[in-house]
Amino acid sequence: MEFLSYLISGISLGSVYAIIALGYTMVYGIAKMLNFAHGDVIMVGGYISFCAISYLGLPGWLALILAMAVCTVLGIVIEGLAYKPLRSAPSLAVLITAIGVSYFLQNTALLIWKAAPKVYPSLIPTTNAQGESNALQLFNGQLSISYISLLTMASCIVIMIALTLFTSKTKMGKAMRACSEDKGAAQLMGINVNATISTTFAIGSALAAIAGVLLCSSYPTLQPTTGSMPGIKASPAAVFGGIGSIPGAFLGGLLLGIIEAMAKAYISTNLANTIVFAVLIVVLLVKPAGLLGKYVPEKV
Repeated sequence: MEFLSYLISGISLGSVYAIIALGYTMVYGIAKMLNFAHGDVIMVGGYISFCAISYLGLPGWLALILAMAVCTVLGIVIEGLAYKPLRSAPSLAVLITAIGVSYFLQNTALLIWKAAPKVYPSLIPTTNAQGESNALQLFNGQLSISYISLLTMASCIVIMIALTLFTSKTKMGKAMRACSEDKGAAQLMGINVNATISTTFAIGSALAAIAGVLLCSSYPTLQPTTGSMPGIKASPAAVFGGIGSIPGAFLGGLLLGIIEAMAKAYISTNLANTIVFAVLIVVLLVKPAGLLGKYVPEKV
């Protein structure tokens, strides 16, 4: 049962990584840039929902919607002010700008909410009215799965399916795919490239808000650096599965979470991150495009 417990814990953590990686891969697939401020948008989503629950007394689902709305607007503003002027700039300039936006968001959060960690109220209480563990009990109580873990895993699956259908069935989704292939050709065909990229950032930021709420509910400590490490890990998860691929980001996030959980359980907590990135390096040596990524020759 211990193995199953660790596996479920890894899938739950991996589901958070997958949601974050889906945001990364959406932005990279269209704009061809890794938004390193994505982790800090996760942090903003966590703080907005925390304030909505703790200070305004809103229920968890409404706090989540508010966090998504704020982060969506924030993503559009960041893209419009920081990234849009650099459409034709070298990739290094965009990378430095993304790091600058990340530091700006972290320090702004530090000024507003201070550095002291805050205890995040879980969306689903861990105990019931009788003080008993509020979790799904299997195998006569030998295996316990918290409801927040079930919610996280279900949310990840729903989001992945919804994004896949959105990009393949809707007009905007097809415009995103066209911009991903060739922005110049897409513009000649009448697609508004700027609006498409802004929409992509909006979707990615809304996903960051969901990830922030689920992350803080699972690991209830909130501070200005909350999204940094998950954001850093989710970026390789997107590469692991195949950057630009929605199923790839989903698979990469899940595998990353499982590997990390198993490494902590059976090898060493201190070496878990080292093992995760070592596995990533080995996979990329064998499949440079990632597990589900496709090799695309670059035109010169």
